[in-house]
Amino acid sequence: MDIAKEREIIIEMFGVHFEKLYNIPPLGARILGTLIVDGCKSGLTFDSLVEKMGASKSSISTNLNLLLKMEKITYFTITGDRKKYFKPAALNERLANYLKLINSEMVIIDKLTTYREMTAACPEEKCNLENIKAYKSHVVEVGNVFTKTINELKKIEHNNNPK
Repeated sequence: MDIAKEREIIIEMFGVHFEKLYNIPPLGARILGTLIVDGCKSGLTFDSLVEKMGASKSSISTNLNLLLKMEKITYFTITGDRKKYFKPAALNERLANYLKLINSEMVIIDKLTTYREMTAACPEEKCNLENIKAYKSHVVEVGNVFTKTINELKKIEHNNNPK
């Protein structure tokens, strides 16, 4: 097996996935994939990303700023070194962002449920109410799974990085 080829395939798969999932530019998606594959240990500098990605400094900078704003990546500095080292955000933090969306949706579901309970006057609205309740049950279950997974990831990350 050619490890370099396998690495490129994985980064490209991440790139396509993140483009669709986050609706971000192809370069940003591939930077995120590259950081996941190559940057989890020591991070990657801006210059190393320019070299690896073969893109202009301004394009790399724009996409790094987008990924930072979206909280998909983080950076750190080393005392005495002026460079920033970029890494993917911790997996538990990335999942926590999904949990925020789930919790936000739950607020809307609860509001709609209350509204529909007060106003359901026809069979279609009563059916809609039952669908909303079933969907709420699903969203609660998904939230619980996310919470459990986040806690497991935090434990793993803490045990492997006891700083």
